[in-house]
Amino acid sequence: MDFEEMERKWQKRWFDGKIYEARREKGKKFFIHFAYPGISGYLHVGHMRGFTYADVIARYMRMNGYDVIFPAGFHATGLPAVSLAKKVARNDEKMLEYLRQNGCPEEIIPKLKDPEEVVRYFSRVYVEDYWKKFGFLIDYTRLMNTISLGYKKFIQWQFRQLMKKELLVQKPHYAPYCPNCGPVAVDKSETDISEGGDAEILEFTLIKFRFDGRILPAATLRPETIFGVTNMWVNDSIEYVIARVGDEEWIVSEKAAEKLRYQMEDVEVVGRIHGSEIVGKKCVAPIVNREVPIFPAEFADPDIATGIVMSVPAHAPYDYVALRDIGMPVEPIVIIDIKGYEIPAKEIVEKMGIENQRDERLEEATQIIYKDEFHKGVMNENCNGYAGMSVNEAKEEIKERMFSEGIAELMREFSRRVICRCGEEVVIKRVPNQWFIKYSDEDLTRKSIEWVNEMNIFPREYKDELPKILEWYGDRACIRQGSWLGTPFPFDENWIIEPISDSTLYPAYYIIAKYVNEGKIDVEEMDDDFFNYVFLGEGAARREIWERIKEEFEYWYPVDINLGGKEHKTVHFPVFIMNHVAIMPRRHYPRGIFAHWWVTQKAGMKISKSKGGAEPIPDAAKKYGVDALRLYYCHIGSPFVDVEWDDETVEQYKKRIARTWNLFQQLLSLNGKKAEIDEWLVSAFNEKLKVAREAMREFDMRKASNALFFEMHNIFNWYMKRGGGNEGVVKDILHKWVRAIAPFTPHMAEEMWENLGMKEFVTLQNYPEEEEIDYGVLKAESVLTKTMDDIEEIRKVTGIKASNIYIYIAPPWKWKILEMALQLEEEEGILNMKNLMEKVKEMDVNMKEASQYAAKLIQEMRKEKFMVIDERKYMENAKEFMERELGAKVHICGDDCPDPANKRRHAFPHRPAIYME
Repeated sequence: MDFEEMERKWQKRWFDGKIYEARREKGKKFFIHFAYPGISGYLHVGHMRGFTYADVIARYMRMNGYDVIFPAGFHATGLPAVSLAKKVARNDEKMLEYLRQNGCPEEIIPKLKDPEEVVRYFSRVYVEDYWKKFGFLIDYTRLMNTISLGYKKFIQWQFRQLMKKELLVQKPHYAPYCPNCGPVAVDKSETDISEGGDAEILEFTLIKFRFDGRILPAATLRPETIFGVTNMWVNDSIEYVIARVGDEEWIVSEKAAEKLRYQMEDVEVVGRIHGSEIVGKKCVAPIVNREVPIFPAEFADPDIATGIVMSVPAHAPYDYVALRDIGMPVEPIVIIDIKGYEIPAKEIVEKMGIENQRDERLEEATQIIYKDEFHKGVMNENCNGYAGMSVNEAKEEIKERMFSEGIAELMREFSRRVICRCGEEVVIKRVPNQWFIKYSDEDLTRKSIEWVNEMNIFPREYKDELPKILEWYGDRACIRQGSWLGTPFPFDENWIIEPISDSTLYPAYYIIAKYVNEGKIDVEEMDDDFFNYVFLGEGAARREIWERIKEEFEYWYPVDINLGGKEHKTVHFPVFIMNHVAIMPRRHYPRGIFAHWWVTQKAGMKISKSKGGAEPIPDAAKKYGVDALRLYYCHIGSPFVDVEWDDETVEQYKKRIARTWNLFQQLLSLNGKKAEIDEWLVSAFNEKLKVAREAMREFDMRKASNALFFEMHNIFNWYMKRGGGNEGVVKDILHKWVRAIAPFTPHMAEEMWENLGMKEFVTLQNYPEEEEIDYGVLKAESVLTKTMDDIEEIRKVTGIKASNIYIYIAPPWKWKILEMALQLEEEEGILNMKNLMEKVKEMDVNMKEASQYAAKLIQEMRKEKFMVIDERKYMENAKEFMERELGAKVHICGDDCPDPANKRRHAFPHRPAIYME
C-alpha cells in the first residue's frame, strides 16, 4: 500500500468536503484548541505530539455525537518574528542556511526581512506543511494571528475591562531586558528567549566595604553573615572599573557596572583599577567596623553580581575550602549556633571529603548548610544585638538596617544566564512606570481557585497543584517597550502588551475570526460596544450580524479543553483561568485543561527550534507516514510523561501500520461460515472496545490505542488460528473496528472503510458502542490458552515428548463451592472462611479436603476474578484444535481417565491439572 498517496487522497477529500468546519447541528458541543504556536521558525516533531492529541480528541468527540469546534491560530506577539527578520536582514549565515535546509524558496527569503512577512510565511507553512499534512480537522475558516487589527481591538477591549475592574495597577518594576530588542519575557515557554527560561531573579544585597576612600560592594544573598566576615575575595587576574554611583565611587567588574546602569540612576564609569592593585590591602566591614584583608580568588567571577565576594568561612563551604587552600591565614568566626555543628562549613567539608575548590560537591555542601542554618540556626553572641534571633528573622532585620543606614543597596541578578533570541545576553532593568495585571487580587484568586474544583483537568495531579499555583501567582507586568509585535496598550500606546498577557482570552476570538476572515464584519465596527454585546450580553446589537456572532458564541463557549505543553502549567494556564474569571460571565469560565509532556532528545533535553535536535516535520511524515506518527504519539507513552524521540522506535510504528493494513486485508478475504469461536471473537472485540471507550473518557490515548491496535491485533490472529473465518461476523466487527481506530489513524481508516464498500466518510460516522460481553466465553478461552501455554512450558522444562496429554478438570464439588463463594460475595459484599464453611457443611464432601480447598479458593479470589463455567465442555469443543497445535492426543478428564500420577486432586477451577506420557 502506498501510504503517502493514501494520505494525499483522503486529505484532499476531507478538505474539499470542508468537513473540518464547525457546524451547529446536534445540540451538544465540544470546544477544543491547542496553545497556538509562536512564530519563530519551522516547527518540529516535538510540537506535533500535542497537536495530534487535540485532533484525536476532536475526531473522537465528533464521532460521539458532538458538534466540534477545533480552531487554531498563530501567536505572533513579541520578539520571535522580529528576531528572525533581523537575522535575515543582516544576512546571518546560520539563519539563511536554516531557511534553505527547511525548503524556504529563494524568492521568499529576502521578504523575511519584514517581521510581518515572517508571520505570514510561517503561518502558511504551519497550515499547509504541518497541520493539513497530518490530517488535522482544524476549522481553517477561523485562523487568526495576534497582530491582526481585529485581534488588537479585542485585546484592547480586554484591558479596558481589566481597568474597569481595578485589576490594572502601575508601579516600579525590575524586568528582563535585552539591550538589542528591549523588554523580553523570561519563563519556561521561552517565547522571547533561546536560553534560560527557568532562570529566577535573585536579589543580592550589595554591602559597602570601605576601601581607600572608595566602596568595595560585596554581593551576598546572606547579609546576616556580615558578623562572620574574615576577609574579601578579589580576582587579581582581571581589571575592575571605578564607577561613580551617586556620590560614591564603587569598584566593580566592568560587566557589573553595565548591569547597575540598568537598575540604578547616575552610574558612570570614571576610571579603572586592576585586581592585583587591590589584593593584599585591607577594607573595613560595615556594622562590625572590622578591618579585613583582601585575598586573591579566581572564583570571584566578574560575570556574577559585582565580582567582589565577602568571605564567611565558618558558614560558607566555598570560603572555607578557598582559605584552606592558601593555608588558612584567618580563623573562621562562628556566628550561628546549630545543633550538631561547631564550625559548620569546616565539618561538612571534612565529612564529605571535599578536597579542593573544584570539587563539584561543594554546591551540595553549601545547600545542606544553608538549609540547616535557615531552618534551625540561631544567631549567637558574636552578632551584637541580634543574639538569640532565628537566622530568617535576623536576615530581614539586618538587611533593612543596612538599607536605612545607606551601607547596602539591592542588585537583581538572574540565577543563570539568559539569552535573547537575537543572541544578546538579557539583563534586568528598572522600569519606573510599569503596568501590571493584578493577579494578587484576593477576590480574583479565591474565585479562580474555587473554579478549578469545577474543571476537568488532566493530569489529575495538575488539578491538585493548580490551587497552590494560583495562590502563589503575583502581579504580572503586562506591557513592554521596544521593537515588539503586538497590541498597543490602550492607556499609553507607546507600550506594547506582552505575549502572555495577550493570550488569555484568545479562544473567544476564534468565534469572531470566521466572520472577519469572510468579510462579514468590518474591523472598524468591532468597538467596545460590539465586544460587550457578544461576550458579556451587554447593550444592544447595531446590526443583525452581531446577533449571529453572539448566538454562535453562546453555543460554542466555554472552552472544553485547552491543550498545551507542561511549560504552560505555571505561566499560561493560570492566567487563562484568572482572566476568564475576571472578565467573563460564570457560564463562560473554561471547563478543561490538558497539559501534556514533551518529546525529548536522547540526552533528555526538550526538543526545540533554538536548541536543535528536531527532525523537520515534512521529513518525518515522508519517512514514517502520518498515521504511523499519529499512532506513535498516542501509544509510545502516557501523555503525562516525557518521551524520547528515537528513529528506531518510530520505525516500529511504521511497521505496525503496515501489519494492521495487511491484517485488515486478510480478514476481509475470509469467507468461512459459523463456528463456536465466533462467540469468543464478538465478546473479545467488545471487551477491548469497552476498554478503549472508558480510556477515552479520561482522554487516555495510550490505553485506548493499545487496546485497538495491539490487543485487537492479537485477538484477530488468535481467532484465525482457532479456525475462525465467519465472513458475516468478521465484516460486522470490521465495520466497528475501523470506526474505532478512525480518530487515531484516520487516513488508513478511511481507506479501510472504502474497502468495506462504504461511501460516506468514516470520520463522520458514529463511534461504535460495545455490545453485550459474554465473560464466561472469555474466561473459558483464557483458560484454554493458559492451559496450552502451561503444557508448552512443561515440555520445555522437562524435555518430555508426550503422545498423550491428560487435562483434568476440577470435580463438580469444587465448582459447587466456587458457586457458593460467589453468591456469598455478592450478597454480603465480603467473603470469609466461616460463612463459606457454614454452607459447605451441607454438602456430602470430605470436610478436611473441602476446608483446604475453600481456604485456597478465598485466597485466589482476592487475586483474580472467578466465575462458574462449563470448563470441560469448552475444552472438549477445542480438543481438535489443541491436538493439532500440540501434536499429541488430548484427553479431557473428569473422573473417567486414568490418573497414574495422582494429578486429579490438584485440579482447580480455571486451572486444570496436567499429566503427559
